[in-house]
Amino acid sequence: MDLIFWIIGGLAAVVLAWLLLTYNGFITLRMRGRNALSQIDVQLKKRNDLVPNLVATVKGYAKHEKTLFENVTKARAAMANAGTLSEKAKASNMLTNTIKSLFAVAENYPALQANQNFLKLQEELADLEEKIAYSRSFYNDVAQMYNTKLEVVPDSLVGNGFGFKALEFFQTGEKERGVPKVEF
Repeated sequence: MDLIFWIIGGLAAVVLAWLLLTYNGFITLRMRGRNALSQIDVQLKKRNDLVPNLVATVKGYAKHEKTLFENVTKARAAMANAGTLSEKAKASNMLTNTIKSLFAVAENYPALQANQNFLKLQEELADLEEKIAYSRSFYNDVAQMYNTKLEVVPDSLVGNGFGFKALEFFQTGEKERGVPKVEF
């Protein structure tokens, strides 16, 4: 009788330990996902704060590009007002495309290309774009690990039992995947 008690008690302890480790694994991955999203937000805010300086520098040389400057302003406003992950992705892609257009216009002004302030802003923006791409990739990796854990057996029993929900991936829309159209 004691042996059966110890076997049942040991099995219960193993199941309880597995349950706790699996639950804590979900919590850890969910927190990593939240942190990764926060890091994306930090980089997007830095980029959003850098854009007015870039626009002001280009404006000094390309005063007649009013539509482009309006589009940049609209994209920055969309970025600032984005709430959900998909809204942030869409706004970020819109801002990236308008910045590309801004740089395309800047190519027509040799004096602007030689301006040290413009070159520094361009370098900072390129650095931020790399950080944003890395942050998005890191977030998507965490989301993939979390979502996989949520779907594989036996972990899915714990995840679904405690009401964990899948993380949304940071995606680029179909429109943003194409080559941006630059008009003058």
